[in-house]
Amino acid sequence: MTTLFISDLHLDAERPQVTALFGRFLREEARGADALYILGDLFEAWVGDDDPSDTGAFVARELRTLADAGVPVHFIRGNRDFLVGDAFARRAGMTILPDPAVVMLYGEPTLILHGDTLCTDDVAYQQFRAQVRNPAWQQQFLSQPLAARVAFAQQARAASKAHQAGLQDKGAMESITDVAPATVEATLLRFGITRMIHGHTHRPAIHELEIGERACQRIVLGDWYDQGSVLRVSPGDVKLETL
Repeated sequence: MTTLFISDLHLDAERPQVTALFGRFLREEARGADALYILGDLFEAWVGDDDPSDTGAFVARELRTLADAGVPVHFIRGNRDFLVGDAFARRAGMTILPDPAVVMLYGEPTLILHGDTLCTDDVAYQQFRAQVRNPAWQQQFLSQPLAARVAFAQQARAASKAHQAGLQDKGAMESITDVAPATVEATLLRFGITRMIHGHTHRPAIHELEIGERACQRIVLGDWYDQGSVLRVSPGDVKLETL
């Protein structure tokens, strides 16, 4: 009895070895899981469900095969693939969950989310996030030709790298791009839950916290840039490991 959690794969055509690793993971370990949760940034960029990329087609096929084998696949949108829609979800056989969502893991309620909403000290990013998550903005963006959307995604990636480089120069990269402890505390208190699982920060760890005189746990998933990262949750046990 094991439920698997992954995030921040950032799949694209430039890193085919990671896409291949993901495919093997789905065909092998994931086949025996109770469920698979993907907590955002499955793709490096996603500009709409009409994107004809080979990577997207491969992922949809592999996830559909897993779902058809009886393993539920759940997905939370990330900051790179927030435009993944119902059409792709149907192709992939996966269920899109709200961010955040509460799930029961072997009797224990757990809060799951991508994690970018916890990084409230990065004001510039939060302003950008509010803009692109606006339904009106998304509708206008998706109405543009595919080439224009791809160009925008490339510009956004360049701007993100420049923003991070600027933070690095100021010595603020580690603090600004990580979660804000007060936001983590407020989020757990709001939901009344003692365990949280998220990605986004690329800082894999299991943090033991005390919030409101209650023992809490914040589990951060790793990225898939240099290796795979998976959280295995079973009754009474959690293991965060690399592939």
